[in-house]
Order: sequence, then C-alpha cells, then structure tokens
Amino acid sequence: MQGEWAGVPVGPDVWETCRELIPERSVFAFLAEHRETLFPAAMFADMYPSCNGRPSYPPHVLSAVVVLQVLNGLSDAEAVQELRCDLRWKAACGLGLLDSGFDSSLLTYFRRRLQHSRDPYRLFTAVRQVVEATGILRGRHRRALDSTVFQDAVATQDTVTQLISAIRRIAREVPGGTETVTTWCTGHDYLAGPGKPKIAWDDEQARAELVDALVTDALRVLAHLPEQNLDERAANAVGILALVAGQDVEPAEDSDGRDGRWRIARRTAANRVISTVDPEARHIHKTVQQRTDGFKGHLAFEPETGLFTAVSLHPGSGIEHTEGAIALDLLADETGPLDVFGDTAYSGHTYKAILAAVGHRLFCKPAPLRPAVPGGFTLDDFHVGTTTGTVTCPAGHTTPLGAPAGQYLQRKAFFGELCTNCRLRDRCTRNKLGRILTIRPHHDQQAAARRQAATDPDWIAAYRRWRPPVERGIARLVAHGNRRLRYIGTLKNNTWLHNRAAALNLRRLINLGLTHLDGTWTIAPATP
Repeated sequence: MQGEWAGVPVGPDVWETCRELIPERSVFAFLAEHRETLFPAAMFADMYPSCNGRPSYPPHVLSAVVVLQVLNGLSDAEAVQELRCDLRWKAACGLGLLDSGFDSSLLTYFRRRLQHSRDPYRLFTAVRQVVEATGILRGRHRRALDSTVFQDAVATQDTVTQLISAIRRIAREVPGGTETVTTWCTGHDYLAGPGKPKIAWDDEQARAELVDALVTDALRVLAHLPEQNLDERAANAVGILALVAGQDVEPAEDSDGRDGRWRIARRTAANRVISTVDPEARHIHKTVQQRTDGFKGHLAFEPETGLFTAVSLHPGSGIEHTEGAIALDLLADETGPLDVFGDTAYSGHTYKAILAAVGHRLFCKPAPLRPAVPGGFTLDDFHVGTTTGTVTCPAGHTTPLGAPAGQYLQRKAFFGELCTNCRLRDRCTRNKLGRILTIRPHHDQQAAARRQAATDPDWIAAYRRWRPPVERGIARLVAHGNRRLRYIGTLKNNTWLHNRAAALNLRRLINLGLTHLDGTWTIAPATP
C-alpha cells in the first residue's frame, strides 16, 4: 500500500525552524522545497497496486532518501542513521526533529519494487524530464561517450569453490536436492558447511583427484535429480551447476587416451562465470594489462553542462556488450543529429556506419597501428589498392592482394622473395618468409579516419576540447567508494547506476540554479 503524508511532523519541523542553517543552493534545501513536485505520488502508483496493508512512508520521502544515499555512497543502515541524526536529511525529507525515521529494510523493499516495476529507472527519468523542461540542453549538440569498470560485490571463486557452492545450492533450493546430494556425492561432504576440502593443496596429485571427484559428483547430481517442474530459483541453481561443471574442466588424457577422469582445462572459457553468488559478473579487460572482475558501466555525457544524458550497466564480456553496441542504445532517445565523441573502443566501422546513417557526426579516435618491427613501417606506410587488387610497399615493391577469405573476409598480401634483398627489410619485417599484410573489410574508410585524426586541425581541436570532460563525469560516478558495487546482478546494479546518475544530475542542476516557478522548472542565475 502506498504511504500517505500525514502532514504533521514528529516534533518541531526541521525545515521551518532550521532553514537558515542549511545552505541555500544545496540538495538538502532543494528537496525540502520541491521533493513532492519532483517525485509526485502519481509517479509511483503502479508500484503499489494493492489497497491492503498499512500505509508506510510515502515514496517521495523514500526517493529523497535514495537520492541522498547514492550521492554519499552509503549503505541502507548508514542512510537511515543519517536520516535519524542529521538535521539536513530530516529537512530534505520533511521529518520533524523527534522523528526516528524507519527501519533500513524499508529501503530494500522500495528498491525491490523499483527494480521489478515497468520503469526501474524512474528516478533518472524524473530528473531527465526536469532537464528537458529547463531547456538547458537545447541547442547543445555534442555527446561524449565512455565506459568504466565497476567492481562486483562478491569474491571471485576458483573452480573448486564454484563446484562446491553450486552443489550446496542444489541441496538448498531444489526439491529433493538434499537426498540426491547425500546419495550420489562422494568427493566432499557438501552439507557440512562452506569452505574448501582439507587436502594437501601443494600436492598436484591430490588437487587433480579432488577436481575429478567434484566434477563427477556434479554430473551425478544433474543426472539423478528427480524430474519435476522447478521454480525460478531452483531452475537457476540447476543451470549454474551445469555451467560450472563444464566451463573450466576437460576430460583428462594419459598415454592411452581418455580415461574418464576430469582435470582443469588448459584454456579460459569464453564469457566465463566467476562466481556462483553473482553469476552475471565477469572478468573484464579494460586494457591489455588491467583486469577487473565485475560489470562495465556506459555513459553519454553532455560536456558543456556536465549532465549525464544516458547511462547503462552490463556484464563486461560478450560482443553484444561492447562499447560500440551500447552506444546505439545510449543515443537512441536523441532527437537530432549530434557530434559524438569517443575513444578507440567506439571506432569499429559497423557501429560508426549505423550512427552516421542516423545523421550523427563522429569524432572517434581510431585504434593505433602496431608496426611489425618497433619503430618500423605500419600498414599506412603501404599503398593499398583495394579496387586494383595490389599492394605497394615503402620500397616500391608491388604484390597482388588476395581474394577475401575466412570468417571476416580478410585479404592478404604476401611479399615473399621481394623482401629478401630489400634495403628497408630491417624496418619492415623479421619474418623469414617476408612481410605479410592483412587487409580487413572497410580498410579505405578506416585509413581515411586515421588520416583525419592525424592531420585535420578542426577534428583534432574538437576532439581535444569536447572528449576529456567525460572523464570528469566518470570520476564523479565512482567517487565516495562507488567503484565497488553494493548489489548482486545486472538489474540491481543498473538501477543503482541510474539512481546515482540522477542524483548527480540533480545536484548539477541545483548548482546551476534549478528552481520551480509558476508551475515549471527553470534555471535561475545566481543573484550577485
């Protein structure tokens, strides 16, 4: 049941009695004045369809608490403590001096209702509507795109820990799972409690026998579970066990071939699950050297006003979650052509072509070319005739360009014996067979983009002016310890990211002079 505002604070009204103590242009003062206008009761009607139950705190109060909570990077318990003891929080939420607030579980229930509603990101939507009403983005046609890694809220598990955890979850959540585990599992006492088996971990043979036993137990459990219709939690438990039982292991082999045993695979599975507690978290490589476990957040940023126009959070692996693919979603709600700025992650031809077809002008830094010899020639030092089917090297040697082949329709040029006595060989290749060039589709467009980024002064000036501000936006997103996520799963963390961006946008608008006059939102310049 949706709570209703009683209108009578417990004790003296903090906003009325302590107004002078709260900074005029602050989030606290703004929420105290405009909380109910920003988050009206009708905005949350679909979240409270039942008339049963007792009224709780109204959603505009809970929304104000969430805004302050995500701004300061607080847990539910810490936020409720601030609401109970900090006069600024009481004023922002309309509470009286003696109001003790509410239990922190109410924030959990409120977030859960948000996450499973038709619009989980409605706080962000509400602030975006304020942005539109002010017209502050009118005529501003630039958007900077970027991504950042958020660390997950759980510990990364190794293969042994994942197998044990997944089998224990079967016993806990699947009907008949306990009996199946007890009957068919012999490699470990899964019902004794969490933790790894006590073996000689420095003994390679002991480790190999444990892995084989755990995988065998997992396969036996999957084979002997009773046939039945499972609810969502039980079905997820079975699916996770099937996944972890196969992603990190392979049949062991000896001199006679496969012997029916299992061992740790000498490879890393694509899109590997790293924890049974949060199966959606992934290994993420932001750079070749930097690896983090968690999720990747994406954002579109207006560099003049410092406002987030769109945000999104996804698992950090999979082609559908690359920066280029997510860019299409970040700009989907834009109504006019834009100048779009991005780093090399957004320079893929496929996504650039789609954005250009919509009318956007792209300023995406091309990926750098790597020479075959340090300090030597790169692909752009060769004259590639994609229409004539020839390639000419810096020394003037010409060789034919092969026909498209392979999954990616690549074309190859082999210089072979032309490199044998070439005077520039030391700057070109160390391959005994001579230089081999791989020409990918859309080579001409990518080469043109590299030339423009290196020689066009207008392009270079625009990129240097409007691309860097997005880094400050990321710094604000992850400030106050918000690099590490507090929740499990994509939906919960994506909702948090939208709430965080909404709160940051609101604070930015307030700093610019946001107010509500004559029934409309407007930006009022500061009085001298």
